[in-house]
Amino acid sequence: MDHELAVLLTELVEKVGLLRRDMKQKGDGEKYEGRLARVDQKFSALADKVAETDPAFAKALRTAWHMPSRSLAFRNAEHLKKEE
Repeated sequence: MDHELAVLLTELVEKVGLLRRDMKQKGDGEKYEGRLARVDQKFSALADKVAETDPAFAKALRTAWHMPSRSLAFRNAEHLKKEE
């Protein structure tokens, strides 16, 4: 996969992951539990398909989904290293 496309997809997954986390923390998780479960299911299918050709990218996507804050922190750290 093109690197630029991979970065954009990872950023999108981070943002949705952050939204999902915020919804659960604010108590809206129960209200949208079914929808969030379906999104999680579709995301897992996507990550499994990506893993067939690029396991490292699939791992990055899973981290962005399940631990979006961590993924964002690592991405920011990499960006700072490139600036130096």
